[in-house]
This record gives sequence, C-alpha cells and structure tokens, in this order.
Amino acid sequence: MQTVGIRDLQLNPASFTKPLESNEFVMITKRGKPLGIATTFNDSILNHGLMESIVLKAFNQGDISLGQLATALKLTKKETMKYLEIVNTPVTDYDLEEDIKGIEAFL
Repeated sequence: MQTVGIRDLQLNPASFTKPLESNEFVMITKRGKPLGIATTFNDSILNHGLMESIVLKAFNQGDISLGQLATALKLTKKETMKYLEIVNTPVTDYDLEEDIKGIEAFL
C-alpha cells in the first residue's frame, strides 16, 4: 500500500494515480495521520456490495428499469423481485388516487 500526503497530491498528482493504475491501495494522509484510503474501481470491489447499492439507488430513482436492475445484479426478473422484497423496495411506484380516478372514468 502506497502512502500519499495531501501536499503530495497537490504537487505531484502522479504519486496518487500511478499506484491506482497498478491496482494498489493508496492511503491518503494529512500531517502524517491517515485520512482515507483510495482504490480503483474494478469488478472485484464492485461485486462485493458497492455495485448492488449503486444500481438499487438508480432503480429507486427511476433511472433504470427492473430488467436493467436484474441484468446488473445477474439475476432473473423473478429473482430480482424477490430481492427487492427482501430489501423493502417496492417493485412499482404509483399513485393510488390516480388509478382510482382512471378506473372511475373508465366505468
């Protein structure tokens, strides 16, 4: 693991990017004290929870469809619907009053 100080980041950004390009962790320090850790985004890291979090948030915001969510999670749509139930995420979002008005207008 490489260690890079905040000043080093300002003066020599390559000291930060070169280890990341080699898939190494980089500890960022401020006045010698650990401030954080940086790492590359690769399949190994993303497959351990971060990806699920990102795609679930995108689904909740309406940015991706159920099918896209299923593809991202490598699940069938049926499995994805069960997963959404487990994480307390509604599969559909609709306004009940709007549906009732539509039904009444139809009748």
